[in-house]
Amino acid sequence: MRLYKSDKTRFIAGLLLIVVIYSLFYIYFLENANVSSLSGVIRHGIAFAATVAVYLVGTSHLGTLEDKWMSSLWHFVHISGLLILTCLGLFDLLISDISFNMRRFALTVLEFLISPVLYVGMGLLNRSLKQQKNI
Repeated sequence: MRLYKSDKTRFIAGLLLIVVIYSLFYIYFLENANVSSLSGVIRHGIAFAATVAVYLVGTSHLGTLEDKWMSSLWHFVHISGLLILTCLGLFDLLISDISFNMRRFALTVLEFLISPVLYVGMGLLNRSLKQQKNI
């Protein structure tokens, strides 16, 4: 049984879910002044959970693409980013505080992974490739 009638509906549903996760993460976590009172483990856990949620939504909604290399690219980017964030987070928690520049780098990687930009880019690339095949 198909839950979505078309690939376009599936793509838009995935985009809306990612936008909701992204918005909630920023409103309730990054822009919230009370977050600094949370322990580092909880902060890292929330960021990791948001990133994994976006990865799973994207995997689910981009999983039906004809071009399998695009799905592989999605996996590669997210798993690489999660590995970088995990290494930096574990270093910060277990060994020593990371520098301000490394913290900014980690936030940039996190931003890239949870923002809808990569998902939209994959959708636009898929659409462009489909149109070229139909010509």
